[in-house]
Amino acid sequence: FQRLASFRVILLLLLFLPSLSLCSSSASEPYTCASSSCKTQSSSSSFNNITIITMQYDAIVVGGSYSGLSAALALVRARKRVLIIDAGQRRNRFAHESHGFLSNDGRDPAAIAAAGRADVAKYPTATFVDGLAQSAAPHEGGGFVVTLENGTPYIASRLVIATGITDELPASPPGLREGWGRTVNACPYCHGYEVADQRLGVIALHPLAIMHANIIPDWGPTTFFTHGAVSLSDEERAALHARGVTIVDGVVASLVHNDAGDKLLGVRLVGDEANLIPIDAIFVIPPGRQSSLLATQLGCAFNDNPMFPGYVKVDAMGLTSVPGVYVVGDASNPRATVAGAVASGYTAGAAVHHSLIPALPRKAPSH
Repeated sequence: FQRLASFRVILLLLLFLPSLSLCSSSASEPYTCASSSCKTQSSSSSFNNITIITMQYDAIVVGGSYSGLSAALALVRARKRVLIIDAGQRRNRFAHESHGFLSNDGRDPAAIAAAGRADVAKYPTATFVDGLAQSAAPHEGGGFVVTLENGTPYIASRLVIATGITDELPASPPGLREGWGRTVNACPYCHGYEVADQRLGVIALHPLAIMHANIIPDWGPTTFFTHGAVSLSDEERAALHARGVTIVDGVVASLVHNDAGDKLLGVRLVGDEANLIPIDAIFVIPPGRQSSLLATQLGCAFNDNPMFPGYVKVDAMGLTSVPGVYVVGDASNPRATVAGAVASGYTAGAAVHHSLIPALPRKAPSH
């Protein structure tokens, strides 16, 4: 009788333990879900009328440029299942060369991104989808669901947003947008050396333009066009004059390029259009906005620094105020470069991996 009872217990355990283990609520484990949407997008099995839904991916990375690819690389090397969604909208797609990134200095930015994608794609747990992520929301079974513009949803335990910032160059003065990435740039560390000792100009579109005007003289003789956007104190004027900066308080009417559009001839001012001020290259800090609404949709906190509005607030590992959501690259760092974006992505990727591992129990302090 005892042997028969033991046999029945063992039989029951063999029947029920597999389904119980599948119902784990751990972020990196499968979970139960009654939603029809997740049933269609996740692998499932049933037992005793209970539908078991397996999380599609350990992480979804939205944005397949430098920071996103770097985050994905850290995760696939940890053998995690990663989906990278890429709309192909790199912030620096207007530039022909990228500088300041070790081993890639002077390389075509598109080539750097393509090489990065190839690095990630060689790992079997990486999946790429080309498309625009339209929305993101918490998933009722845990994790997050990201829906593409075409309506396709994907589910993952963690979400990395690497969608960057869109530079919003004003339509006026004419010639500013047309020269962007060629004769008009933002970062002197990325593009200053190539125009060294030429006649450089800074057009104020942002309060930080004063700082810009103060550092650009290290690359060449500088003219600062206040453009009606900033008002300089006597102390600021004195400091800029000490740096050799020529200050022009008029509003810029236009940037004049050659017929091919690849060479800047100079700047004209409103009310003095007949006079051309010779300038060879312009630096500006354009206003920017988040390229994606995903962080807003998820309720992530944003930076309250008035100098850098609109950037997502993150900790040192890229974690936002929403558990499980990380933001990397330009979307959270106003000073980001290609090198900085890569660093922030890899840091966040490692952090995501750590977050998927169950925490060790803490030992009580010994006395």
